[in-house]
Amino acid sequence: MTEEVRVRFAPSPTGMFHVGGARTALFNWALAEQSGGRFVLRIEDTDATRNRPEWTEGIISALDWIGINGTNPVFEGPYFQSAFEPQHREAVELLLAKGMAYYCDCTRDDLVARTGSEHKGYDGHCRERGLTAGAVRFRTPDEGVTVVDDVIRGRVEFPNNAQEDFVVARTDGSPLYVVANAVDDITQNITHVVRGEEHLGNAAKQMLLWPALGAKPPVWAHLPVIVNEQRKKLSKRRDKVALESYREEGYLAEAMVNYLMLLGWGTGEDREIMPWSEMVPRFRLEDVNSASAFFDEKKLRAFNGEYIRALPLETFEERCLPYLDPSWDAELFSKVAVLAQTRVSVLSEIRQNVDFLFLEEPAFDQASWDKAMKANAPEVIEGYLAKLESVSWDPESLKEALEDVGAALGGLKLSKTQAPIRVAVTGRTVGLPLFESIEVLGRERAQERLRAALERLRG
Repeated sequence: MTEEVRVRFAPSPTGMFHVGGARTALFNWALAEQSGGRFVLRIEDTDATRNRPEWTEGIISALDWIGINGTNPVFEGPYFQSAFEPQHREAVELLLAKGMAYYCDCTRDDLVARTGSEHKGYDGHCRERGLTAGAVRFRTPDEGVTVVDDVIRGRVEFPNNAQEDFVVARTDGSPLYVVANAVDDITQNITHVVRGEEHLGNAAKQMLLWPALGAKPPVWAHLPVIVNEQRKKLSKRRDKVALESYREEGYLAEAMVNYLMLLGWGTGEDREIMPWSEMVPRFRLEDVNSASAFFDEKKLRAFNGEYIRALPLETFEERCLPYLDPSWDAELFSKVAVLAQTRVSVLSEIRQNVDFLFLEEPAFDQASWDKAMKANAPEVIEGYLAKLESVSWDPESLKEALEDVGAALGGLKLSKTQAPIRVAVTGRTVGLPLFESIEVLGRERAQERLRAALERLRG
């Protein structure tokens, strides 16, 4: 009988959900789904300074946004690491009883005094002292190597003489992450540990702990680090890394999931835009690249634009609602939604594209005004105003009218005559198709805005 695949995602509450954590969660989720296994959510909440309910809720909400939740039978949890502290303490006692751990009362100053260096690891001074109190250290082997057979990185060797006797419990008896994590994974029958490469060093320690606690180590897979355009590891101090910020800006969950799945892994096909249902059966840990993955926000934005354009129009309108003023006329918005859908890359851009329809006066931007209102702008606006008195009110007729104005002014191209009209009517140099916008705005309102712009130009 094949062993059930059980993967776990174990984030710590930090007040924001890192896109790297989201990528890790998705890789675990894909592995669980394709195998019919289980995805175990475990919150690493033993740090009291980070143990805030709203932060935990933020993790669950972020995971739910990218489709990881209890509506799928592979989901299990959430569990909270703090609830298993008794088992963590029992494990430490077991290691002590088996002679695989010992008490240590050395301070850092003691170690520096003995070794003459601030950089050397622990020297095993307390191994044979027979202490009955203090911090608890795991006794690492003196010779040989500890091997981590990593699905992504292959065989990784850690010389045992380079590994110090690491601490598994503090002087107050509270277990550290390294042992708590191993105990929880063993207790919850985790078969695969898929996480970021920064935890590879912990894997060496846990390869020693699992057998010491009487369990077979899991399958290891350490994902490549995600870097910015300077090829530096993504940092919340300098980079936009919070998944929540992308959600608030109007990125679609489907686009974010698609993009994150391609950070370090590829489908092996020419196309990159692919729904989750098609990526899951193609996903293989063995195909994940060990090289760092570049988080390209411009590419993500392009992905998002593709997904927005693929939405049914009614769905697009619904998803835009949080970014529009509740007082704005929904029917009026519906008239331009189809035009806006091809123009926005993130949903938050919808407001600047359509606000001219709902404001008494268009937004005024000095830079846009200066760019558009060149020397012949008054003549263009005045000529167009005259045309609007009797022109048929449809986009093609409105366009022909402006072309006639340009021809009368010495053969001005449409690109030159559109600029002052667009800024006068919408307040911006870019936006929805001009003549469709004028049509929806209506004859009277369009004329009012052109007259106001003319007055401003003439002082």
